[in-house]
Amino acid sequence: MNIDFKKLADKYQTPYYVYDFDYISNQYNELKTAFKARKSLIAYAVKANSNLSVIKHLANLGAGADCVSIGEVKRALKVGIPSYKIIFSGVGKIDDEIRTALELDILMINVESAAELDRVELIAKELGKVARISIRVNPNIDPQTHPYISTGLHENKFGVDIDTAKRMYIQCNNSENLEPVGIHCHIGSQLTQLEPIKESVKIVADLVKNLKAIKIELSFMDVGGGLGIIYNEEKLIDTNEYAQAILETMFGLDITVVCEPGRFIVGNAGTFITKVLYEKINGEKRFVIVDGAMNDLIRPSLYNAYHKIEVLNDNKELSLCNLVGPVCESGDFFAKDVELPKTKHNDLVAIYSAGAYCFTMASNYNTRGRVAEIAVQNGVDKLIRKRETFEDIIALEEEFIN
Repeated sequence: MNIDFKKLADKYQTPYYVYDFDYISNQYNELKTAFKARKSLIAYAVKANSNLSVIKHLANLGAGADCVSIGEVKRALKVGIPSYKIIFSGVGKIDDEIRTALELDILMINVESAAELDRVELIAKELGKVARISIRVNPNIDPQTHPYISTGLHENKFGVDIDTAKRMYIQCNNSENLEPVGIHCHIGSQLTQLEPIKESVKIVADLVKNLKAIKIELSFMDVGGGLGIIYNEEKLIDTNEYAQAILETMFGLDITVVCEPGRFIVGNAGTFITKVLYEKINGEKRFVIVDGAMNDLIRPSLYNAYHKIEVLNDNKELSLCNLVGPVCESGDFFAKDVELPKTKHNDLVAIYSAGAYCFTMASNYNTRGRVAEIAVQNGVDKLIRKRETFEDIIALEEEFIN
């Protein structure tokens, strides 16, 4: 990433997020090429980074969208992703979301429970429509990742077991208002081991073959996303080996493979830039206090997640410190006991691997406006989201003041 963070700080102030759109293109194309031997759809997981310009950039590359709210579906449509490339997932869809998804005629609704399938069938009947359905199968495979981002075990809330899935497919096949078109599995995020992926996809492929034997033919096999990225020297899964492992399970099946990368595409494209306000010493404890906070980037506080941190100065003298923000919470930190150089007021600090699940999880806690987002492509920077003002934050409240 060859980006002049200081120049952007002078132009847009801090804190800010910056995204390398050339990197995003490379990641998308790498994955698309890996699946070139078969019909495929790379459906970007919008929840990772839902900025309209990010989604538009991926739409221009040919991506579809995996969405977990009707708001994300509308974001994808707004920037030009065609409805036939949009999947609506999530364990808790409300009736209005289901109704809207059916009216928008998206590719398929990814159903995660028998009760949800009943609701979709009822709503489709009320609308006089046929709902294209995919069912999320829970293969009960340990993804060997952080428990908060594990999704493929019975203890997780996602998907249904194999037997329940079979019954649901039969219900779809016998219904006038349901059309079974796909199957889905996703065992977790930040996956760095190939074997759990191979095991889970094989289970799903075997189910597809069993369904075919009883005349239920599916068109799409959605293998989820979850490919890991480097935060801290992780050994990653080779994309060609990943694709080959999946394609081997589909031998003999005329089916389109769907992949839902989010973090893999945008995670390492993003950097969060904040500036030093001052340092303080409490007893023997050193604190570096910056203008960014947990409301801007909550992953360290929420997951105890590691992000590589770099102070952008020439000081070589390192010592342990906590890098913290101004929010009135003990959990407001970016790193604890991290070695950083001595800093001075207005030094910039770069927090890397911040393109996924960072801005999208930001909040207005402590009445702090969400920060600016910037894109850089071919060396040219562009503002893609304005910094929120106080007036933006209170806009939905002030008319009700008595």
